[in-house]
Amino acid sequence: MVQLTFSAARPEPPVLYAREELTRYLTRMLAGATAAIEVELDVQPPPHPAPGWDAALDDWFHVQARPGRIAVTGSNARSVLLGAYRLLHHLGCRFLMPGRRHEAVPALRPEDLRADLQEAAACRHRGVCIEGADSLENILDFIDWLPKIGCNSFFVQHLEPEAFLQNWYAHKYNPLLAPAPRSEAELQRMYRQIDAAIARRGLLHHRAGHGWTCKAIGFEHVCAKLPAPTGAQRPLLAEVDGRREFWQGVPSNTNLCYSNPAARRAFVQSVADYAGAHPEVDYLHVWLADEYNNICECDACRRTTLSDQYVGLLNEIDAELTRRGLGTRIAFLLYQELLWPPEHAVLEHPERFTLMFAPISRTFERSYADHGALPPLPAFRRNRIRLPETVEENLAFLRAWQERCRVDAFVYDYPLGRAHYGDLGYCAIARVIAQDIGALPELGLNGYCSCQELRAALPNAWPNYVMGRMLWDRTLDPQALQEEYFTALYGPGAAEARDALERLSALSSADYFNGIGPRQDAALAARFRRAADAAEVLRALAAEKQTLCTDLHKIAWQLLDYHAGYCRLMVEALAALAQGEENRAQQQWNAVMDHIRRHEMEFQPYLDVYRVLEVATKYTGFTLDMPR
Repeated sequence: MVQLTFSAARPEPPVLYAREELTRYLTRMLAGATAAIEVELDVQPPPHPAPGWDAALDDWFHVQARPGRIAVTGSNARSVLLGAYRLLHHLGCRFLMPGRRHEAVPALRPEDLRADLQEAAACRHRGVCIEGADSLENILDFIDWLPKIGCNSFFVQHLEPEAFLQNWYAHKYNPLLAPAPRSEAELQRMYRQIDAAIARRGLLHHRAGHGWTCKAIGFEHVCAKLPAPTGAQRPLLAEVDGRREFWQGVPSNTNLCYSNPAARRAFVQSVADYAGAHPEVDYLHVWLADEYNNICECDACRRTTLSDQYVGLLNEIDAELTRRGLGTRIAFLLYQELLWPPEHAVLEHPERFTLMFAPISRTFERSYADHGALPPLPAFRRNRIRLPETVEENLAFLRAWQERCRVDAFVYDYPLGRAHYGDLGYCAIARVIAQDIGALPELGLNGYCSCQELRAALPNAWPNYVMGRMLWDRTLDPQALQEEYFTALYGPGAAEARDALERLSALSSADYFNGIGPRQDAALAARFRRAADAAEVLRALAAEKQTLCTDLHKIAWQLLDYHAGYCRLMVEALAALAQGEENRAQQQWNAVMDHIRRHEMEFQPYLDVYRVLEVATKYTGFTLDMPR
């Protein structure tokens, strides 16, 4: 029998949750043994904090364990939980994907309970932002997983995560599943469960982003379409081509006329009202519209730049929050038109603000670490901009902002938001993530938030695993981490699984799937055809291995079996598209759509069918077989 006795000087929710988790795992690991263990959980500052240390934001822990005693001290309550998971990892636990069925938990002898770990996170910002189509269970499982791999934050995009939940429950783009959209009351209960899960773990709560242009005109549902603005709304909207309309019918994609005092006032009041109503939010993201080349062309707006207007808005928001006594941190966005820095405006109180660099159009076939000389910025042309693609082009914009604005900063990046569908082995994209994280200090960035699907585990969750582990400790060897991950997930066949997936990565293209580069490319078509053979090799391997194992390893090999079939269909479609055989490409793409729709419920936690179809038909060049 195992008896755990706990003492906690500060019983805050994350500390109490650390107690629950240590009880859960140690009882399981020591099953059949007799042990009495005293566990002390405490919150104390680190002995030698780094310059700029913030006890609420930065994480440090000291874990000491010996037979019969465990002590976990953290710099805040969240750090205590992180320290508890680090101890479990040290003792052999591996948290390989969201969901408890994807954990490897070894047996442990009481005499092997030994550790002395004193660590501080390499980066302040270590998190993920929700995208795609997600059930409540998907979201809660992902939040549960984040601190297990060293992350400290979760970003609930939009004012509420309505769109992501309804994308799933309405089964958007999957006509084979009966839609079951949730009522407003059901959604509200889900929102509060998500908030509670974030708070229970002490994760830094990021919120909102796009949607303020919507809320400023009195509309709460961020992604909804409206036929036309009302008479009262129209003067607040950006004038484009002589008209003030909703951009493509979507208010959240519509910029405002930021020279209009009424529009500015409505925007500022919306942000301040939300901040006052949501004290649980640590970082409130204030962004503009989620489209580009649609900013206001009226005479007053033409006399300045969008970034100057944006910084002015941020200063007005800061003043209003200060007037209301609110200390909410504001994250602001370098994205699309806002990549160009302001010419005149500066942040009056930079201590409230965090810069978020969002290079959404970048290549993911090269890392930041590979960058060459940075080019001069292109001239800003109102509503005629071209988004940067190369690493150097994107970093040039970041550098230009940093020369004018020295504040805390992190990158908001997209390797698992679109490009990963093009890397069929997930090995190349994981390497880029690891190399990018290694380059963050040189770039003046204090962390990384991944804007991504939460169901991004086909063929596995290796990219997220290396992301979390290296954001905590940049000195880790990615190759050693890969061996650790694959061994825990695939067992004795780990090397074979790795080699097969590396081969698929070498023969696929993240950029091509993400719409970067010409659609016709004979050399790439030939690579895709070779990838079909690699997929068959993987399928044969997975079919053999899944008969020889049980439990977690069996799940992993079954997933590779399904992935191999999916890859075979996908690369045939991609090969035809790259060869310029449009009719054949669409026929093969139809086969992909049918296959993943039919199997969605079976592999629901691993592949976001909605998002695959959205990306492939918006960026890659295929056609969706139903209305958007």
